[in-house]
Amino acid sequence: MSEEYKFGWVALIGPPNAGKSTLMNHYLGQKVAIVSPKPQTTRNRISGILSDENSQVVFLDTPGIHRMRGKMNRFLLDSAWEALGNADAIVVLFDAALYAAKPHLMEQELAPVVKPVNQSRKKLFVAVNKVDKVKDKAKLLPVMEKAQELWPEAEFIPVSALKGDGADVLLEKVIETLPEGAPMFPEDQVSTVPMRFMAAETVREKLFMSLQQELPYSTAVEIEFWTEEPERNLVNIGAIIYTTKKNHKGMIIGKGGQNLKKIGTQARRELEEMLEMKVMLELWVKVREGWTEDVGFLRSLGLGE
Repeated sequence: MSEEYKFGWVALIGPPNAGKSTLMNHYLGQKVAIVSPKPQTTRNRISGILSDENSQVVFLDTPGIHRMRGKMNRFLLDSAWEALGNADAIVVLFDAALYAAKPHLMEQELAPVVKPVNQSRKKLFVAVNKVDKVKDKAKLLPVMEKAQELWPEAEFIPVSALKGDGADVLLEKVIETLPEGAPMFPEDQVSTVPMRFMAAETVREKLFMSLQQELPYSTAVEIEFWTEEPERNLVNIGAIIYTTKKNHKGMIIGKGGQNLKKIGTQARRELEEMLEMKVMLELWVKVREGWTEDVGFLRSLGLGE
């Protein structure tokens, strides 16, 4: 460990589908948070830990900032603002390709982020993401000019979270601003979330990928049991998929149970790779009306944490 070892917390903030989870997973070299083409997939504040001989950075991947109402969405926003308060530095991400094509969306989508970030008085970086998707780079100029108006104190770095372009530059600049301090976590630990949570998120991700409608937003996954058999290098996992309506249950299960079987197979394979163990995964689908407004249930799922 170097004498000037750096340790700090870095909040990743931005609107839904800005690339926050993709960037964090890129830095860690493995999947810790759900990545999906669908917006608003991150529901919990997920910590990813990046360690080397000179520094340890704890990334706080937050739910996308938005203006949707309801108890679950309030939980999500509370989680994001709490991360902002705990951070040593803040990285705001936004989809530059989207705003280059649809400039009218930029101020509308970024408005909820601007004031809290500016008021935080933390060191601020703006990762202008998905620049690789903009063929006519001249279209990026008005996007950059508007972003600089919104965050005049920020340092701007063009990146592609998916390809990794610019990510090393951003990381180097972030680490430079972090305080000196000893690491808080073991060097081989990559996240603060428990494996049960990771298993639930893996199942939920496969749900997102298999269901093309708005249905995934009314689904939640809870681990019912987790038992390990070390002598067989086996873990038995049972998970309940909750949805809000009876007809949604049928859509999740699919004709002859085929969709649920596909979700289970995909999740099991990913969990086996993650756990380096054989996995027996059982899935059930249950209807729980109004769960997105049930505070006690939301807390039991760990939402907003």
